[in-house]
Amino acid sequence: MKAKFYSLLSTLIGVLGFSQIIPPPQPIVYFSYDEAGNQVFRGDGMLSRTAQTEEIKPEVQSIEAVKGTTLSSATVIDEKAFWKQIRLYPVPVNDYLTIDWTDEVDGLIESVSLYQHSTIHWKFQQQNTPGLNKQLKINMTGYDWGVYVIRFTLKDGRIFSKNITKR
Repeated sequence: MKAKFYSLLSTLIGVLGFSQIIPPPQPIVYFSYDEAGNQVFRGDGMLSRTAQTEEIKPEVQSIEAVKGTTLSSATVIDEKAFWKQIRLYPVPVNDYLTIDWTDEVDGLIESVSLYQHSTIHWKFQQQNTPGLNKQLKINMTGYDWGVYVIRFTLKDGRIFSKNITKR
């Protein structure tokens, strides 16, 4: 009798004791990534979204303070329109890669860089100066065969890149 009573009592305590523990509902978590795939923002709901916009605003102001000028909305260009203003030839490259661009994007380009995709080693970097005359010629004769990434850094901080091959 005692064994049945203790068994029933322990079962009752177990059921009632553990039934009170209700886990809190799982929040919805939002992830955001930058161009390179790095996690930039993780949060839950509207509080995190407002925190993200507050973080961006001081950064934009500091960029404008460093640059000294603000870009008008007319000079902002999307990536597809940007690549229409750029010519890369010949692709695939044998000896020299020639890059030229129009007046429209000349004021937007800060620098042009080239690195080898397999080693992520910078092979070429050049700041955009008026002396370039909207054209750049890269001697790739000593470079290994493979895939290279041409990267344009714009004055507003955006980066546009494209793969080219060397044979």
